[in-house]
This record gives sequence, C-alpha cells and structure tokens, in this order.
Amino acid sequence: MIVCHCQCITDHDINAAIDWMRASDPKTIVTPGKVFRSLGKRADCGDCMTLFLDTMRANANLEVPPDLQNLRPQHRKDKTSCKATPRSSNT
Repeated sequence: MIVCHCQCITDHDINAAIDWMRASDPKTIVTPGKVFRSLGKRADCGDCMTLFLDTMRANANLEVPPDLQNLRPQHRKDKTSCKATPRSSNT
C-alpha cells in the first residue's frame, strides 16, 4: 500500500526500514525522521503523516527496548507537590 504519494513510500518500505534499523542497532529509538532518512527521502507535504505513523506503530520492532523504557523520571501523582498559587480570578 502506498503511504506517501509525494515520495512514493509504501508500507513495505517503512517496515523494512524499521526492521533494518532495529537489526543494525537494537537500542535505537525509531522516529519518522529516521525512517525517511534511511529511505533516502524526506517529508514533503505532511499529509501522509497520520498513515505513516499508524504504519510505524503496527510494526512490532518499533517498541522501545526494555532497558531504555524507564529512563524518563516518574512523575509524582501526589497533589501536594503542586506549588501553584490560586489566581485572583478563580476566587
């Protein structure tokens, strides 16, 4: 299926690029920009981006490697940590 008409990119091209990136570096973070660059192309009008991202998300190799998943600091869900002050318009 053609995903990007401007650059003639198919779902097979996207999946092959993701699989190639993951095989060459298992810890790489796969982004749409990296997929375009690996195909020797670049985004043009952007109308394909929704379908492009859906195609990427459907690929099992897109997952972030387990050892990189918890790098972002966890946010506290405790409401007492909020330092905001009430605004005069809210009273």
